[in-house]
Amino acid sequence: MKATIERSTLLRCLSHVQSVVERRNTIPILSNVLIEAASGGALKIMATDLDLQVIETLSAVTVETPGAITVSAHLLFDIARKLPEGSQVSLDASENRMLVKAGRSRFQLPTLPRDDFPMIAEGDLPTSFEVPAATLAQLIDRTRFAISTEETRYYLNGIFLHVTDDELKAAATDGHRLARFTIKKPEGADGMPDVIVPRKCVAELRKLLEETLDTSVLVDLSATKIRFTLGGANGVVLTSKLIDGTFPDYTRVIPTGNDKLLRLDPKTFYAGVDRVATIATEKTRAVKMAVEADKVTLSVTSPDNGTAAEEIAADYRADGLEIGFNANYLKDILNQIEGESVELHLADAGAPTLIRQNEKSEALYVLMPMRV
Repeated sequence: MKATIERSTLLRCLSHVQSVVERRNTIPILSNVLIEAASGGALKIMATDLDLQVIETLSAVTVETPGAITVSAHLLFDIARKLPEGSQVSLDASENRMLVKAGRSRFQLPTLPRDDFPMIAEGDLPTSFEVPAATLAQLIDRTRFAISTEETRYYLNGIFLHVTDDELKAAATDGHRLARFTIKKPEGADGMPDVIVPRKCVAELRKLLEETLDTSVLVDLSATKIRFTLGGANGVVLTSKLIDGTFPDYTRVIPTGNDKLLRLDPKTFYAGVDRVATIATEKTRAVKMAVEADKVTLSVTSPDNGTAAEEIAADYRADGLEIGFNANYLKDILNQIEGESVELHLADAGAPTLIRQNEKSEALYVLMPMRV
């Protein structure tokens, strides 16, 4: 195989694919990217960790000898990063070696044969629909912070996607908080199986979306695999296995009878929580909220660091209430609220609280209280 490619094109592509490759691998071939050069001048670069696979197609300056080879992903990425801007990179593979040349720089890298490179067998992906990239990015941003990192509850380690009559819903929870985002059901999503998209796939997809926000993403899926095609024919194809598990019925924890409505400015609220939480330690991450008519007093008491309190103006007309929340969880949710006002629907100190911008907002959050 022999091909020449612009350094900027190669670097951008490698930055996409190399992050799929795990730094530590017991199987040497999984540290490599597969580079395939076709006689028409197209170059395909592919990486996998056996659960997630990314393929990007790009245009080479020239392809002198078509062929395919695998070479270390992180090594090639580091080399491309350090080569001079504007240079053309020549990739020449033969006899278990790849010669990488640009300007006066020459690197000889070990290679492994393409036949050893594993591919994810996609099988049949019967459900197919398109979603605007910007909507998909918003769906991820509004929910992924609530994905659980507990490996024992592996079925919570991703975003749950499911359709109802006329909506597509995305939900994530770690047992302490729940985030849900709803969009209109895309055409073609009828009969879609309920799926859990793994955390790593979500992270890689979000990075790729950043460069294609004004386009649409084609989503193909079955009960076990999902494929995202970004940027059309010459774009990036991300394929992932889905989490094999049952997501709990999260609708049961969304409170419907919380009758105490508290309205605040989310930015002021966030800043107040952030300030009083400065003295909180690992043991006392709780911030206490004393809610009274038209004001909230935030306070934190730490045995090591003393106390902090701050008063915030609010719109509240129900009975007074004291409730505690994990400061970081509360800040994560407030970070997602973009408007001038946020609603907290409260019941009592021991009941989950419903948080949203207003009744029309696509995003909805539930936060479990803490004892304070």
